[in-house]
Amino acid sequence: MYVNVFLPGNGSCESLECYMVLTKLEKTAIGTICFLTGPVTLMENALVLGVIATSVVLRQKPSYLFIGSLALADFFASWFFTMSFLDFHLFHRSDGPTAYLFKLGGVTMAFSSSVGSLLLTALDRYLCIHQASSYKVLLTRQRALLSLLVLWSITIFISSWPLMGWRCPTDLSPPCSRLFPYISRGYLACWTTFILVLLALILVAYSLILWKAHRHESSMTSLQGAAGTGQARMRMDIRLARTFGLILLILVGSWLPVLTFMLVDVSIILTHTQQRAFAFCSTLCLVNSAVNPLLYALRCRELRLALLQSLQRVCGFGKCKKCTKDLDPGMHSAGDNCAEVSDDEKLGARTTQLDSISEIVNNQSS
Repeated sequence: MYVNVFLPGNGSCESLECYMVLTKLEKTAIGTICFLTGPVTLMENALVLGVIATSVVLRQKPSYLFIGSLALADFFASWFFTMSFLDFHLFHRSDGPTAYLFKLGGVTMAFSSSVGSLLLTALDRYLCIHQASSYKVLLTRQRALLSLLVLWSITIFISSWPLMGWRCPTDLSPPCSRLFPYISRGYLACWTTFILVLLALILVAYSLILWKAHRHESSMTSLQGAAGTGQARMRMDIRLARTFGLILLILVGSWLPVLTFMLVDVSIILTHTQQRAFAFCSTLCLVNSAVNPLLYALRCRELRLALLQSLQRVCGFGKCKKCTKDLDPGMHSAGDNCAEVSDDEKLGARTTQLDSISEIVNNQSS
């Protein structure tokens, strides 16, 4: 969502220029963030989409379909947000209600689909841990595609509500929202609540995964009865918690400030200082879209292997072939690589525990 600010009090705001109150220094700072983060986010997610699209193996796995959906949403977010934000604040383009709401709907759709795809990824990992033996039956490729269809249909539908008529009844005389022209407080509250619910479900899913991992650690420690091994497993359990903690910290840290300002905007009149702060906080959502490929895609060994193979086909030189060949043995996953979290996330020693979440599925279902 791109930021706009309006005149203090309840006065009229007939021209969109009254929303453009960022100072020259603030425009330079935010413009720099967008010019740097936008293209990087675009290229990162385009790379992830290209690798998944060109790999027959990855396209068959629900986990990578969800990651591909996340990359597609972040690709759209980097394009829509950056172009709309810079067009409005740096170039002072004033659109009519329909054009403005269409652009805002694109930004809303992209970010909503991004958070929704993160929820599907979290649920995929939850099923992989809690229903390991029946994971392949519960989450087939067809069901994954159906869930993505439902997700994108819901986000597109919700994002189009202002265009379909749910907008500020007074237009700009006075405006309803102090952050977005033509947007009603009811819609802003509804969309903010929707995103907060998605974030809460993500938090619950990862909490349940950690609880299951802790139980698994405890049971393996009691079976082994070896203090040294138990301490090693506890260290692995802590590493898993740290990884999920980092994921949740980045996610909540990127979204909570923006959503807080939106909720406040529904109830009170924001000051210019608060509205300028919202402008900077909104860029955190773009930064989150830039970080997502690093957290969810490029940490997966199978996807990195597919990337190296794609580079090998592109360059066709012996150096590339040698590099890929050397990395092959350590990069193959044991099973379906179901919701693989990272290379270093193992639930314990190799003799008593599984090397990755994917191996839990593979071993229990065999």
